[in-house]
Amino acid sequence: MIPILSVSEFIEQINGIIAGEFLIEGEISQYKISQGKWIFFDLKDDKAVVNCFATLYNLTTPLEDGMKVRVLGYAKIREQSGRFSLTVQKVELVGEGSLKKAYLLLKEKLTKEGLFAPERKRQISEIPTRIGVIASRDSAAWGDFWRILNNRWRGVEVLLKHVNVQGDLAVSEVVEAFVDLNNNSEKCDVIVLIRGGGSLEDLAAFNSEEVVRAIYGSKIPVICGVGHERDESLADFAADVRASTPSNAAEIVVPDRSEFISNLDFTLDHLVEKINHQITKLKRGLEQKWFQIANCFETPLQNAKRLIEKFNDIVSYLANNLASKKAFVLSSERLFKNVNPKQVLKRGFSIARNSKGQIIRRANQMDIGDEMMVELSEGIIWSEVVKQGSSKKEKHKQAQLL
Repeated sequence: MIPILSVSEFIEQINGIIAGEFLIEGEISQYKISQGKWIFFDLKDDKAVVNCFATLYNLTTPLEDGMKVRVLGYAKIREQSGRFSLTVQKVELVGEGSLKKAYLLLKEKLTKEGLFAPERKRQISEIPTRIGVIASRDSAAWGDFWRILNNRWRGVEVLLKHVNVQGDLAVSEVVEAFVDLNNNSEKCDVIVLIRGGGSLEDLAAFNSEEVVRAIYGSKIPVICGVGHERDESLADFAADVRASTPSNAAEIVVPDRSEFISNLDFTLDHLVEKINHQITKLKRGLEQKWFQIANCFETPLQNAKRLIEKFNDIVSYLANNLASKKAFVLSSERLFKNVNPKQVLKRGFSIARNSKGQIIRRANQMDIGDEMMVELSEGIIWSEVVKQGSSKKEKHKQAQLL
């Protein structure tokens, strides 16, 4: 007996039967974006149509009607509407036509955002000390770059970030390489992105939005040498300097040593000649001016000479007077040091004070039993008066005791 199912139970069972991922190839139609985040389109061929749903976050490739694509997703019947659709996880462009359309769409979008603006391009260091290179170490492009670099300018430090330049991993590895080089404690003077030539499909990673934004966001200037001279990628437009080939990138990033030295010698010779010419010109001009001044202002100059002599006499007088004053100050300073109470205490004297801190100058200022403090050069002694006297007899008696 066939079991009776509710509608929701039926849809749940059907979704269980069709569960799993599907890879479907077809042409896009009825493409639209809702609320700036939901994507809806139909995927069709000559005989059938399937509704597709995706989020803008998952799909970074620009799409439009008429593109041929390969879609990875899972099938599902929606409970609320009962409609069958494919929830898309990934879209891969198929054919030169679709790739070209996506390329033009993304180029237009990023141009409007200003990622390719000429005014944001930065200057490349003429003689870099450290170069970061993003390339496949097994590629001919890297071999050509390394050979030409060493032929032109030996000794420069090169930090190679090996990446896949084609395939599913290419985009993420290139982006990660830019992040690593920008965050490296050993900062590079320039980053060079290189790859050999190929079809539009082969160069897909260098036309991706992620790679273009990684170049744009790099804190280090970027040279892009992707493909052959006729090839053109979005990475080229985003880079600070575009090289026609990987070999050309090596020619741009460092000068030719022999040519550089020759140019430097020529520049130095030209500079020395120019400086000598200017010196001679200035010397003649000064001589002419001096002759004119001497003729027109001979009397004022003589007066000025006398004033200078008088001024020198005044300076000498002031200098002698200042020396005398300085000697007086030093003598006074020594006198003040000698009468400084602290210095006197160091010679064995002491200062007696009563309990209020007042200096005791006569014995009759104190009574028996009063406290007093005696200040020495180092420390203070507290004592009590047990006896006092000021008569000559008492003084004589005290003298005998001492």
